[in-house]
Amino acid sequence: MEEEYLKRWRLILGGNEADGTGITLTQEEQRIDQSLEAVYDSDRRGGLGSSAPKVSRWLGDIREFFPQTVVQVIQRDAIKRLNITSLLTEKEMLETVVPDVHLVATLMSLSRVIPEKNKDMARQVVRKVVDELLRKLSAPTQQAVTGALNRSARRRNPRYNEIDWKTTITKNLKNYQPEYKTIIPEMRIGYGRKRKAMKDIILCLDQSGSMGTSVIYSGIFGSVLASIPAVSTRMVVFDTTVVDLTDDLQDPVDLLFGVQLGGGTDIARALTYCQGVITRPQDTVLVLVTDLYEGGDAREMRKKFVSLVNSGVQLIVLPALNDDGAPSYDKSHAEFLANIGVPTFACTPDKFPNLMAAALSKQDIGMWISQNIKST
Repeated sequence: MEEEYLKRWRLILGGNEADGTGITLTQEEQRIDQSLEAVYDSDRRGGLGSSAPKVSRWLGDIREFFPQTVVQVIQRDAIKRLNITSLLTEKEMLETVVPDVHLVATLMSLSRVIPEKNKDMARQVVRKVVDELLRKLSAPTQQAVTGALNRSARRRNPRYNEIDWKTTITKNLKNYQPEYKTIIPEMRIGYGRKRKAMKDIILCLDQSGSMGTSVIYSGIFGSVLASIPAVSTRMVVFDTTVVDLTDDLQDPVDLLFGVQLGGGTDIARALTYCQGVITRPQDTVLVLVTDLYEGGDAREMRKKFVSLVNSGVQLIVLPALNDDGAPSYDKSHAEFLANIGVPTFACTPDKFPNLMAAALSKQDIGMWISQNIKST
């Protein structure tokens, strides 16, 4: 056991002048050491260079030696430390890499330079991550949102074709008549006739480079929300220009490839566009996903915030929608939003479905935050 611990310390320390363990590594352990050395001692050993075959062999090695969660961390470190993002435009790399949210964000930022012949492979990588996220997030989102809308639409003594029989029977079990073997429905529960869409949702996404993983999760949630008939969902992305991607909501992969990560930020312009497409302010939830670093007219942005709130729009600002931890954001603008009653907080994907349910049912979002979001 002591020798095993020393070997682990030897792999952590990296050998040479850092090696005070006196341990000799086996041939396989030397391969593990070399795969870590390529990333974490790259300044001293030359790293992986710019050779796609060499990087591909290295990716094969780390997948052999480490579990997938660790592989994703090492890949992320390699992309950041060794600046090998350009290699992700090559088919050999795309076939070997382990897909995750951060990798998809990198591919989105490279979408303009990926060779046409490799775009299908890049889409396959993105599709793997999107499908996994949809499996994980679709059911909770649909259940939370439809549940909130159904509760708000529920009514007593509905017309016959509007009766919710399951709920009605449950509520009237106490009125069961044994001699007749039936229930007397003293109280009928049902739903009023629904409009085409009970609520309007606008997801407005900052596509500057720092928002990559938040944009991915927002795109997934947008696609799920678009599949719910009781809400009308619109997806808007922006940097210094504004693009409406609502037509791409049916396919989140198309939507993500329609996003161009990078560039500046003009939040005021994005809010102006959103305000122009809102037709029912009292029935609209606008979720703005941005770090609030305004590159345009900050005074105009604040005016738009006030105007939206005064119109009755339920405005929520998320500096991050991901699992990456505490985000960097403009605290002065966040303080301004707090002063006008706009909830501004980082939200993890697992909490987002219930957040939308709370917003759609017009709950106190401040109270919801205090009960569901850990302060940072």
